[in-house]
Amino acid sequence: MTSQNAISAVLARLDETLDAARGRLFDLLRIPSISAQPDHAADCRKAAAWLSGELGALGFTASVRPTEGHPMVVAHHPGPGAGTNGPHVLFYGHYDVQPADPLDLWTSAPFDPVLVDGPAGKRIVARGAVDDKGQVMSFLTACRAWHAVTGGLPVRVSVLIEGEEECGSPSLEAFLAANRDELSADLALISDTNMWNIDTPAITTRLRGMVYAQIDLKGPSRDLHSGMFGGAALNPLNLLTRILGDLHDDAGRIRIPGFYDGVAELPAELAGQWQGLGFDEAAFLGGVGLSVPAGEHGRTALDRLWARPTADINGIWGGYMGPGSKTVIPAEAHAKVSFRLVPGQDPQAVAAGLKRFVADRLPPDATADVQVFSGAPGIEVPTTAPWVKAAQAALTDEFARPPVLAGCGGSIPVVEALQRHLGLDSLLMGFGLDDDQIHSPNEKFELRCFHRAARSHARLLARLAGAA
Repeated sequence: MTSQNAISAVLARLDETLDAARGRLFDLLRIPSISAQPDHAADCRKAAAWLSGELGALGFTASVRPTEGHPMVVAHHPGPGAGTNGPHVLFYGHYDVQPADPLDLWTSAPFDPVLVDGPAGKRIVARGAVDDKGQVMSFLTACRAWHAVTGGLPVRVSVLIEGEEECGSPSLEAFLAANRDELSADLALISDTNMWNIDTPAITTRLRGMVYAQIDLKGPSRDLHSGMFGGAALNPLNLLTRILGDLHDDAGRIRIPGFYDGVAELPAELAGQWQGLGFDEAAFLGGVGLSVPAGEHGRTALDRLWARPTADINGIWGGYMGPGSKTVIPAEAHAKVSFRLVPGQDPQAVAAGLKRFVADRLPPDATADVQVFSGAPGIEVPTTAPWVKAAQAALTDEFARPPVLAGCGGSIPVVEALQRHLGLDSLLMGFGLDDDQIHSPNEKFELRCFHRAARSHARLLARLAGAA
């Protein structure tokens, strides 16, 4: 069978077996593998065992690996054998899901998947439908079709599926470090992101990093009566709000010393592509009850969301917060703040700059402690990498239009961890949609997206092998 005949036969197989593939996904979705809830630890082990068995049936050497928390699934497929072209791919996903609460807002039982009608055709509704069981199964479905048609896979593939992504991946770092040699590959493939819309695929090439910190500010030795001490005694809440209000200037720029060190302007070609996407900022804000854009002045909406750093107050407290009145000057004030970082920024330098920013604004008798809970850099995937070109070609073949090279305003910590521990760049090729309601009641995955995800993964494997 020629290479072109092979991919044609694989795609035909995916079309013919869509119902069976959906059935296997439903079997996995019925397992309530909620990693954050100890009562579901056995369900997490059950999901891991189910996936290991599925991979074993596709010619992988697969096993369930214990960790301090929920187990990992690790599998390896040799591909077509020694002397063949194509990279070694490490596919990463997660089998754990978010809690289903509030249950009364679901239109069907969250772990009893259903196929219902939607504006774009049939859709799968269940917890984990798109995040991330459906996307994991789309890749395994592509592997199943290749295995059925050719007896193997066109490239060497390893699989790592974890069970703690939804609770912060506490076991991942140690597992990657301990299994560095076994998990070595040429690239990591992750399907846990979105398309631009249901007809337009996307490859996520930029992720923002983060620094998350807490500011604890202290003044008088005890809470004070605001009538007896007001106007004479330092008020930590007044001081803290003044410091936090100083974070941004009138143009929305962040005033921490050295904050913008390393921040580069977008390449003109990428900026032009984003501008041409026709992003509707009014509709984006209107969906959350807002109408006026915030952030840096003079920047486009997607620029602010995907390519510019931010500073946000996530919580603030101190003094009396109960019902009614209590006239008090609090002894302490506290706030949690986060900074979304872009490629080029140093999280440690940003954290140090925050500490200086606070310290420089403290009057006598005030002390402050800045606790930094986490820090991760922004990630930029080199768009000239051969596997990015292969993904662009595969997605263009499938959708008859080129993929958007998209940014992501959030962070995907595993991307940074894979780069740091294994030296791997990640190819982020996902098939979710903005309205899939991940982490919310009635999470869904369009059947059309699941099907095209499997076909796209099949095409990508062929492109990586040079077979198409």
